[in-house]
Amino acid sequence: MSQPVWVITGVSNGFGFLLTLRALKAGHRVVGTLRNKAKNTRTVQQIEAAGGEVMEMDMTESQESIHRKIKSVGRIDYLINNAGYAIFCCLEQMSEKEVNTQIATNVFGPVYAMQAALEGMRARRSGLIVNISSIAAKDPLPTSALYAASKAALEAASESLAKEVADFGIGVTIVNPGAFRTNFLGQLQLSENPMPSDYKDSVVGQTIQKFANADGNQAGDPEKGVERIFEIATGEGIAGELKGKVLRLVIGEDAFTRMKSNNDRFVQDFMMGKKFAFSTAFD
Repeated sequence: MSQPVWVITGVSNGFGFLLTLRALKAGHRVVGTLRNKAKNTRTVQQIEAAGGEVMEMDMTESQESIHRKIKSVGRIDYLINNAGYAIFCCLEQMSEKEVNTQIATNVFGPVYAMQAALEGMRARRSGLIVNISSIAAKDPLPTSALYAASKAALEAASESLAKEVADFGIGVTIVNPGAFRTNFLGQLQLSENPMPSDYKDSVVGQTIQKFANADGNQAGDPEKGVERIFEIATGEGIAGELKGKVLRLVIGEDAFTRMKSNNDRFVQDFMMGKKFAFSTAFD
């Protein structure tokens, strides 16, 4: 069997960086993307020293640009859409630029990357797309409205795509991480607009402070989280048994608990409205 090829977006740190090293350790070819090599020289050196390749790509680039860069890799067996970021603030506060950049980075960019990889995967009748979402998509907290919306959009696209490409031997997996001890919270981004004073002592201000306090204290071990992702992708290890059997991988006890609680509330509301749903047909 030829050397498996991975394209992993957002390898400057966190899950993207660790998954790159894990796949390289397995002897696979990995092409990682990040926005600026000059600002991440140490990361680039580490990846290249391990045998990987790094390509500059911003997820807000045009469809044509992302297509060209992804297709330049050649055969792709695993596309991992990991790049993304969050702005934490109240919805009312976000500027037009922030709204557009949040959605472009977390939705449009990954969609363009998937489009570029799918042509070759479809021709070979094989391949796997892994989209790194968030528990925020299934249990949005205050301050993360647009981030949660962007991840929910990515998940909906993933669910539809999985049905579109199943006949071509292409798999799609959604990963919902909880709080892992990466630098995600350490890079906490706030809106460029001032927060209206009403929100400062409300649940919005309190949640932002909780996020800040949680940095460095997250329960999730990123090395273990990445190992589960690698396993479900390759069919190896303890999570390997899930490959091809599930659409979603939830990692982190906190993510599992929050998602179940949110789902239980949804089912309760859903069933309470059953008679009204059935009341809308023509007599």
